[in-house]
Amino acid sequence: MPAHEVPQPSPSRMVPVAGHPLVVGVVPGQSALVALTAAEWARAAGASQLCCAFVDGSRYARAENDDGSVLHEAIDPDGADDGWQRRQELIEQSLAEVLADCGVPWTFRYLAGRADRALTHLARAVDAAGFVVGTRSPGAGARVREAIEGSVAVRLTHHQHRPVMVVPLHVVDWKAPLLG
Repeated sequence: MPAHEVPQPSPSRMVPVAGHPLVVGVVPGQSALVALTAAEWARAAGASQLCCAFVDGSRYARAENDDGSVLHEAIDPDGADDGWQRRQELIEQSLAEVLADCGVPWTFRYLAGRADRALTHLARAVDAAGFVVGTRSPGAGARVREAIEGSVAVRLTHHQHRPVMVVPLHVVDWKAPLLG
């Protein structure tokens, strides 16, 4: 295959869910619905575990390890954020509470960089069957951020071959007037 040709999704590249992990994208303060939906699908399909991950966009991956974890640094060395360790603890504690009785083993990774690339690296490293992510948070700030950065779910579906399940976290009332 020429160097510029990207391998495309195909039956030969499918990873069965049974016996393989699912990668779950999580963010601080996110609804428990994402992790719980991932756990339910993992249990029903026989996935081996949930690999939950938060991707910190204010840090970059200095080195990627074979297990999907990364060594990371602050993007701005003058404004080095040491709060990442506290964020990691809080997210992991929240996941422990939500997934305590889910019946599926889980792990947590604190990743860095662009979310779709970091999650894809993790999926390759653990030979994941697919991804579970939530929709963006409601509000103007989230819409602006998504317009600038793009949707993680959309970027995942366009840049790797694993299926992506998107959990709705906020729905629009179709009967509500568009203006007003």
